[in-house]
Amino acid sequence: MRITSLTVVLSLFLTMMGLAATATKRKAPAKKASAKSRTSRTRRTRTTWRDRQLTPTADRYKEIQQALYDKGYLKSQPSGVWDNDSQDAMERFQTAQKLPATGKITAASLIGLGLGAKSAGAPEAPPLSGAPGAQASSKPAAP
Repeated sequence: MRITSLTVVLSLFLTMMGLAATATKRKAPAKKASAKSRTSRTRRTRTTWRDRQLTPTADRYKEIQQALYDKGYLKSQPSGVWDNDSQDAMERFQTAQKLPATGKITAASLIGLGLGAKSAGAPEAPPLSGAPGAQASSKPAAP
């Protein structure tokens, strides 16, 4: 019993000392480079998430619009410009798929349109009946 309580007290003491030691450590101020050394250095660029494409290209917009058109949500022909009609069509599609209806292009929406990652596990949405991309049911009619 005595050894256990001594071990607990010792471990608490060492923990507090460790925290106190890390709280008092400070970095030494960085040395300023001379004007000559600053001009001779080249800045290295790193690829980060900010360097990636943030806005789809016109071709990607057209591909998304074509999927919305084929499923019957977009009434006009795909143009490659994300306009109000495209946003409204996406919003209707999202509502029908029980996704947050923002009208914005999201990963879940692209997966539902069949344009996203196939590994996400979401099923592709079927086209609306009467849509240009809709096909007749492959089931034979019941007698």
